[in-house]
Amino acid sequence: MTDRPPLARPAEMDDADAELLGVARELLGAVYREGRHEVTAAFRLADGAIVTGVHVDGSARRSAVCAEGVAAGNAAAHLPAAPVVSAVSVLRHPGGTWHVIEPCGVCAEMLSDHWPDARVWITRGDRIVATTMAELLPAKRRRTW
Repeated sequence: MTDRPPLARPAEMDDADAELLGVARELLGAVYREGRHEVTAAFRLADGAIVTGVHVDGSARRSAVCAEGVAAGNAAAHLPAAPVVSAVSVLRHPGGTWHVIEPCGVCAEMLSDHWPDARVWITRGDRIVATTMAELLPAKRRRTW
């Protein structure tokens, strides 16, 4: 097993989002612990800042915190001047494989509440593609704040 995940940059991914992918990979390489820290997320804000999050598992399932939720809290600390414009999350399986993943359902609900137009990179079949937070849940009722 290598320290660097073998995730290739998709041809459609611009340099800014490739940087996010690199940040998420580097962070996961540094903090990975099987069963505890298996996912990282990196978000780019409109002002160019990058915020990150690390999945933190707990013995009581409800105590687990998703990487995207942690990154969202870090992004919210920059608001209202700098909303999230793009995001990528990386998962490392215990067997050593690395994957770009989409947010879980709960995180997709929350992220699409706050940043529905933000680009998010996900894996569909064998391709890494971009979509928007809102498109993760196309039938969702939109919350009015």
